[in-house]
Amino acid sequence: MPPTSRLRVVHGEEELLRSRAVSAVRSAVLDRHPDAELHELAAQGLPVGQLADVLAPSLFGGHRLVVVVGVHEAAGALADALTAYAKDPDPDITLVLVHGGGKRNEALVKAFTTAGAAVDECPKISSAGDRMAFVRNEVRTFGGRITADAVSALVEAVGNDLRALSAAAGQLVSDFGGSIDADAVARFHRGQAEVTGFTVAERVLVGDRQGSLETLRWALQRGVAHVLIADAIADGVRTAARVSSLSSTNPGELARTLKMPPWKVKKAQSQSRGWSIDGLQQAMRVTAELNADVKGAAASADYALERAVRRIVAIRAETGRGRVAGR
Repeated sequence: MPPTSRLRVVHGEEELLRSRAVSAVRSAVLDRHPDAELHELAAQGLPVGQLADVLAPSLFGGHRLVVVVGVHEAAGALADALTAYAKDPDPDITLVLVHGGGKRNEALVKAFTTAGAAVDECPKISSAGDRMAFVRNEVRTFGGRITADAVSALVEAVGNDLRALSAAAGQLVSDFGGSIDADAVARFHRGQAEVTGFTVAERVLVGDRQGSLETLRWALQRGVAHVLIADAIADGVRTAARVSSLSSTNPGELARTLKMPPWKVKKAQSQSRGWSIDGLQQAMRVTAELNADVKGAAASADYALERAVRRIVAIRAETGRGRVAGR
């Protein structure tokens, strides 16, 4: 639903649905106001003064989208400030509150709805029937068709995580031409079960952004250790750099010089195509940071891996000798 109100509440426990609701509002605002300012603030620990600055009338005009995430964790003073703002909202601001569900700061949500805020409900999808309905909708959204037994098989294979179910639905539609049966799900699931850190590294090295992120998420879901994924990416980058740094292209000669098996040299040669030496050096710095991050330097090892994958793929695209389109 487009933002017909200057106030909006995204409410509920399902993180994926909340994220999609916020994205839909952002797209709708930018369609109407292409030059709109975008602000996203975390409610926890947010000073009231910082919120006031963002919501203050602009001297230069123009529209603003302000998203305050996690308002169920907002301090009392911040909740009071938001409630007061809702009584007289600025017509040039779309303010979105994102509430993770539960009783905390429920009065704030009620104050916004009383003030006329539009509400996106994002309830937890907890039953098997709801998850199967979600899968059917996702497949339709991606332009495919799925049989009833395939839906059941996919939910049983993938589990409860909506992001994983959505990613699987999209990949199945892409891999099997839009028509999905239980056999397609079985073949797909067998392939995903074999994902390792080296599978992720291979997609990263060839610049496949979408494939890299998909295999990373599958590897994490399958329980592959963060350190093993980070090590595989680092090993792939280092090997590509070593092969690229030598003038010879003969796999046997390179294998003897680098003391590597010939199959590994051939793979590195293939993966290093499109890379420049400068790009590989930058990628090695990213992998060094990633090594520290997955060993405790970062607050979230999952996020550190995803960020590193995105950075390395971007480095290849920006500095490399060629371009490889994502799948």
